[in-house]
Amino acid sequence: MPVINRIADYFDEMKGWRQHIHTNPEVGFECHETAAFVADRLREFGVDDISTGWAKTGVVAVINGKGDGGTIALRADMDALPMPEETGLEYASQNAGKMHACGHDGHTTMLLGAAKYLAETRNFSGRVVLIFQPAEEGGGGAGVMVDEGLVEKYEIDQTYALHNLPNLPIGQFETTRGPIMAAADDFSIEISGRGGHAAYPHGTIDPIIVATQMVQAFQSIVSRNVDPIDTAVLTITQIHAGTTTNVIPETARLVGTVRTFKSEVKDMIKSRMETIMHNTADAFGASVSMKYNDGYPATVNHAEEADFAASVAAGIVGDDKVTSDVPPSMGAEDFAYFLQKSKGAYLFVGNGPSAGLHHTKYNFNDEAAPYGATFFARLVETAQPV
Repeated sequence: MPVINRIADYFDEMKGWRQHIHTNPEVGFECHETAAFVADRLREFGVDDISTGWAKTGVVAVINGKGDGGTIALRADMDALPMPEETGLEYASQNAGKMHACGHDGHTTMLLGAAKYLAETRNFSGRVVLIFQPAEEGGGGAGVMVDEGLVEKYEIDQTYALHNLPNLPIGQFETTRGPIMAAADDFSIEISGRGGHAAYPHGTIDPIIVATQMVQAFQSIVSRNVDPIDTAVLTITQIHAGTTTNVIPETARLVGTVRTFKSEVKDMIKSRMETIMHNTADAFGASVSMKYNDGYPATVNHAEEADFAASVAAGIVGDDKVTSDVPPSMGAEDFAYFLQKSKGAYLFVGNGPSAGLHHTKYNFNDEAAPYGATFFARLVETAQPV
């Protein structure tokens, strides 16, 4: 069963929606124009209810099916990234320093395409809830919507989402049972020593030496404390210290990220970091403090729902074009908050040959949109048949 013919008929319209959103990117919770565009399209489709203002600019819509049944939710993120665009496209970003470099313009379009089809046909029971979410790229818009009571208000049973994947062929899908995306935390470590003249280091407590010793020691945490069967990443991404060539600075700062799938692994890494940094600072006579920020939790697919979603995708494109046991990614995704509150799954859909996500030359492939829209539509019809 290929792309639904009716959705294939929407292709030019969907392409227009996507390129309009691409031209007018908005970041974080400030997705005002995008949300208005989405709400206008939903009104044109004749959905049964539209609710705005979720997580400031989120849009939630309801389409009722034929007869009683459950409630299935479909989610798309709407926000762009605060970065320049270098694609040279005719419809490139007109908002300086903002770019749809992760394909959220395509995700929104796929869900709009499914919404139009489902509102026309209503070949399902119960109802479908369409979630258009801001602030996935930092800010945790999904978590805000969950905290605002979205799952309870709409009595959502299952929630699903798609993300495009560069260089996975068009018309292919990937997912897995259990963890599919990592928890993502960040930290900042402040080291205080005693500054002075670089020619007389014996009169100082050099925070740069302390910082480099910590960085080296941190590298042993994953390699020597994490069970090799588990997966974790601890990466130092910034070192800040000093202003000139002949001065030993007073302070130094380390910044980085921790990626894990299990809460106990995350807690262990944090504890080992604290032990190492305090003992290292004490050894050199410095003082140290750390701010550790818990970020998005791990995105963990529910096993039965992941299998179900994979079977729906296979019904569209064939078993050979669906991978149902893809290795989990160390990237992060705030859809995790929805999966903590309801059953469901997160999948990847092929974007074809393209620049990588978060790259200045990335562009969502419009050819992928009918596959995503068809998947969403068939998911609803299969989960809640009339």
